[in-house]
Amino acid sequence: MPKKALDAMTESMFYTLLALVWGPKCGIEIAAFAEKLTRGRVQLGPGTLYTILSRFLETGYLKEVAVAGRKRTYALTDAGRAAYVSELGRLRQCLRDAEAAPASLLTEGGGPDEGEKALPAPAPLPAL
Repeated sequence: MPKKALDAMTESMFYTLLALVWGPKCGIEIAAFAEKLTRGRVQLGPGTLYTILSRFLETGYLKEVAVAGRKRTYALTDAGRAAYVSELGRLRQCLRDAEAAPASLLTEGGGPDEGEKALPAPAPLPAL
């Protein structure tokens, strides 16, 4: 069965919702939040950010709470908060799966690519 378009979010989508969990923000504030939190790893350019905001408005994840000229301020709706919580759960499950993966999958001949060199065992992940 095909997944719905927003079932698994992109990193940019996730950080957009995460920014808004902390309260209403305009686009520039959302981008600054994501960049600061990730120490520059996630940079939301205007094209990406405003496409996400438009999509989230259409799906009911956000609502506009203020408009001052071209500046629009957004807030999460209950549906947006539920989507954030759902995605956070999905990401936590991904981490649990990675931690539970047998070490034999990381060694030569143990995985799907039989001829590849062994990978070093990953460091344990911190608890969430």
